[in-house]
Amino acid sequence: MTAPVRIGVIGAAGRMGQALVRAVASGSGVLTGALEQTGHASVGTDAGRIAGLDDVGVAITDVADAFFAKVDVAIEFTIPEATVRHASAAAEAGTGMVIGTTGLDRAQMEALRHASTRVPVVWSANMSLGVNLLSHLVETAATALGPEWDIEIMEMHHGAKRDAPSGTALALGQAAAAGRGVDPEASAVRGRDGDTGPRQRGTIGYGVLRGGDVVGDHTVVFAGAGERLELGHRAHERAIFARGAVHAAAWAVRQPPGFYGMRDVLDLPK
Repeated sequence: MTAPVRIGVIGAAGRMGQALVRAVASGSGVLTGALEQTGHASVGTDAGRIAGLDDVGVAITDVADAFFAKVDVAIEFTIPEATVRHASAAAEAGTGMVIGTTGLDRAQMEALRHASTRVPVVWSANMSLGVNLLSHLVETAATALGPEWDIEIMEMHHGAKRDAPSGTALALGQAAAAGRGVDPEASAVRGRDGDTGPRQRGTIGYGVLRGGDVVGDHTVVFAGAGERLELGHRAHERAIFARGAVHAAAWAVRQPPGFYGMRDVLDLPK
């Protein structure tokens, strides 16, 4: 009989961390570690209690070395600086990582890739099945429709979200750019204000909305002459991201070192 995957949650007291603890508790893995930043008020408290469950027998710690020693794979949705530190520690410990942190710059992404030379690392701006299928559909549509169709990506999230555009919106833009064979940064238009002149052909525009408790709305608009195609996804609860991350964790422990995405996990065309 195969032993259950030992899963650890980083940022266990946060909103996503709590959702991850609940997802692990209801999934096929077993929670064996919970990590928070040094001095956090939750340290020493059972992770299940913080997540609104009965006690699960795992106290939240702020000692990273002790945390990584107890888990086969760690899941993290925190901030870029912390994620880079934890990826390095995971590589040292031989622990796989599933990362949903967004807002990483090029150097930080390179640090994750460096860690992946020693352990499996799954990174995705969005862990949901629906969003990853949407990414595939966007790339397919961009290839089929060509540059005469304008592409605009609109997203809305809760008011506390810090990075903009969202990591998912940027990932959808990368999918559209890949479909057209263009550079995603060179083709991006991330804001319009004042007299901007006519829209430049071939660009990929981003629109950002923030407010309320919106979990995540994304719409990709292909606007052509006389017609418009819209592809979209609405997230109603954070549990969809947590379930996807736990699924990715179970997949990651069976993989050799490498840098993977959710398309790999879900065996979608790349």
